[in-house]
Amino acid sequence: MAVTGDIRAGIVDVHAHWLPRELFALPPGTPLGGMNERDGELFLGELPLSFPAAAMSDVGRLVADTARAGLGVRAISAPPFAFPVHAPAEADDYVASYNERLTETVSSAGGALVGLGLVRLDNVDAARREMTRLAAAERVAGIAVPPLVRGRSYGEGVMREVLGVAAELDLAVLVHPMQTPRPEWADHYLANLIGNPVETATAVASMLLGGVMETLPDLRICFVHGGGCAPSLLGRWEHGWRTRAEVRRGNNRPPAESFALMYFDTVTHDPEVLRLLRARASRDRIICGSDYPFDMAQPDPARFPLDNGIDAATLEANGRAFLGLAPRP
Repeated sequence: MAVTGDIRAGIVDVHAHWLPRELFALPPGTPLGGMNERDGELFLGELPLSFPAAAMSDVGRLVADTARAGLGVRAISAPPFAFPVHAPAEADDYVASYNERLTETVSSAGGALVGLGLVRLDNVDAARREMTRLAAAERVAGIAVPPLVRGRSYGEGVMREVLGVAAELDLAVLVHPMQTPRPEWADHYLANLIGNPVETATAVASMLLGGVMETLPDLRICFVHGGGCAPSLLGRWEHGWRTRAEVRRGNNRPPAESFALMYFDTVTHDPEVLRLLRARASRDRIICGSDYPFDMAQPDPARFPLDNGIDAATLEANGRAFLGLAPRP
């Protein structure tokens, strides 16, 4: 198991964010400007993030909010704009600093927090070095990564190799979109409202049609926001797989079979979308998420799946399985 040490009982939220104040500047090369606090509120450059800075950085508040939400455990990862993707070769110090502080934080949280660290995606040797350190850390379960980097995803190349290292080291992988800007999404917050689910669906398709889950059947990988658009597109991918040779190239299994091996969180904001996800994904691969502390978070992360057909014991067991935690007696 990747995680050692006592972990609290209860529903596991695998999708929450934390960043220490000393790393608010963000990794080298970021085009967004650093994070900063103004009158207690957190900003990304000049963009207000609409929640208090303490909610991102204060561990005491995070642990208290976890209990207040009816959760036993939260897996915390960096906000997506802290992913080291813009100048990765210059980001080693930032990555190491985050992972060191993450390890300290989850180790001192009384079993309420588990960590998902940062890793480069451009160099498999650098990724392996950092992931080996994470695998040896108490209460660190894996890594959080973006779905796309410079137009590429996990079906091939270094990004696919990084997944192979994660599977080898028994590390979980949480895939979180970065709101990649496009001109047609410039207004109305569409970079998030449309861009995030499209990024995630692209990564899911890359893995399914690239045969990743066939070659890495033990990989524990979760796509947040209910898999984005992927559940509603799975039938279209199945049809394409049956009718077009280029869709089948690189994989030998219908997309739905590999889809059943992936994990997805419950941040869908819509009971009907959650029902569709439950119809497409495996029962033991749907796990609670919140997106805490962002304004797009699921407001009541435990109650939402409980009110829509997923019981607490299943949510806890699935979350623990994804994170590599021992089943609770």
